[in-house]
Amino acid sequence: MIIQLVGYLASVFLAVSLVVSNDLKFRWINFSGCLTFSIYGVLIQSFPVIITNILLAVINAIYLYKLYKAEEVFEILDFNNQSVLINRFVQHYNKDIRDYFPQFDEDNSRYNVKFVVLRDLAIANIFIAEKDSEGNAVVNLNYTLEKYRDYKIGKFLFNKNNQHLKELGVKKITYNKAINKKHQAFLRKMGFKEENGKFTITV
Repeated sequence: MIIQLVGYLASVFLAVSLVVSNDLKFRWINFSGCLTFSIYGVLIQSFPVIITNILLAVINAIYLYKLYKAEEVFEILDFNNQSVLINRFVQHYNKDIRDYFPQFDEDNSRYNVKFVVLRDLAIANIFIAEKDSEGNAVVNLNYTLEKYRDYKIGKFLFNKNNQHLKELGVKKITYNKAINKKHQAFLRKMGFKEENGKFTITV
């Protein structure tokens, strides 16, 4: 019975890995599936299963190493209200945006901090906030495409390279609401402090 459970667990790992869109998550889950199948192969004494899955696990490990060592290029580009590309981007990902930012205001004419983060020249993140005269920026939208949700953009914006925010006069960033649990976990990992339902960080 235990042997069968190990086999089922390995199958679940591999099946789940095929439905995630993030490259890093795919490699880790697939790697776990291959290791579990290798254990299953040992338990049933099947050398083809052991050898095949060890080889696949090694391949996944190599790709994971490359992903962690990859020198990606991050850039920030400001945009205005008339940006056709940005409007189209928001329309296309509107459903997923609403899952993370249900109060998102699509009329961004009153927001004075607006930019996108490019990751190897691809739009990976869009950031929209309203900054007051004291440098306090309240976030309307900080949306990252699912395939890029590996914390690299967050670290780029808030930890490693917050110079652009400083140049825009931003001193503190606040999220009045963070309903999505995954987004809350992201904010905590980035160093945001939670108080009375709000998340804040000093730039």
